[in-house]
Amino acid sequence: MSHLTYYNYKGFGNRQREKFWYSQAVRIGDRIECAGQGGWNPETGVFYKEINAQIDQAFANVELALITAGGKGWEQVFRVNSYHVPINNEALEAMVRNFKRYMPNHQPIWTCVGVTRLGEDDMRVEIEVVAHDPQSN
Repeated sequence: MSHLTYYNYKGFGNRQREKFWYSQAVRIGDRIECAGQGGWNPETGVFYKEINAQIDQAFANVELALITAGGKGWEQVFRVNSYHVPINNEALEAMVRNFKRYMPNHQPIWTCVGVTRLGEDDMRVEIEVVAHDPQSN
């Protein structure tokens, strides 16, 4: 798969690659796809406990993964999938607040799903995205 380039940010991203054998992002030509990002501190891997803080950090981690893969961040995102434990109005409001903050000039397509569990015990949100980066590669 020489046409694919995989990326991991420093700290937690590299530790996850070693521990679970996956990457944080992949570039396929002018497209960047990110693995689900949670509300963990990207250096320590510790999860924020409060849902708003966790969602805010997940958005920052998506931005970090996109930039690590050579993209420009949320401004290039056109697809978002989010997974929530639990899915409720507070979580949805935090998502919308971050959409407006990170993408003030466009509205991506979005699939939002409530699930019973995510990959870590303290994980309450996971956000995966697809971005289009035509200037690179």
